[in-house]
Amino acid sequence: MPTLIEIVPAQPSWRTDFETLKIAVLRAAPAGSRVHHIGSTAVPGLAAKDIIDIQLTVEKLDSVDDGALATEGFEPIRGLADHCPPGWRLDEIELKKRFYRSGGRPANLHVREGGRFNQRYALLCRDYLRTHPVAAGAYVLIKERLATRVPADSAAYYEIKDPISHGLQDFCTVYIDVSRLCRYEAAPCRFRAMSPREVVRPCPN
Repeated sequence: MPTLIEIVPAQPSWRTDFETLKIAVLRAAPAGSRVHHIGSTAVPGLAAKDIIDIQLTVEKLDSVDDGALATEGFEPIRGLADHCPPGWRLDEIELKKRFYRSGGRPANLHVREGGRFNQRYALLCRDYLRTHPVAAGAYVLIKERLATRVPADSAAYYEIKDPISHGLQDFCTVYIDVSRLCRYEAAPCRFRAMSPREVVRPCPN
């Protein structure tokens, strides 16, 4: 029987759950890695699926030890990569990741290389939703309605949700001030209206 898609009200425990998971991820991560809370559960007050999304930023994907992560309860899911937004041209390397699912408290671990489009966007989208309540409210309303209409059909849910998320990428790259984002990259910068190629360029050192 398929797992039902359920959007629940924001839970005060999500932040502390992330902090606990972060400790486990860092025990298994390569030296110098960074761990961030991403996704809807990282946006205060936002309803979401009760699954913590975690981003582990590494220098190289090949440096990640599946065995070490398995020891901490994270099992690899093979063959996944992030989507390229419609109309954009991105090198395959900008969308590569490694993905793990927690065998304990429900959580998804996304491992991405620092400075890549997918690594930066995860933080950019989170910060955009944190600071734009109208966009955040509309986004969660769409997810709630989808979960009501297709609760047992995850393929249909993501078939509709993913293009909406891609549209959100354009809003983020044009409007958000990401000086906070570049804190994590140890370089100051600010997003303006950019071409896709400019968007994925690492911040200057």
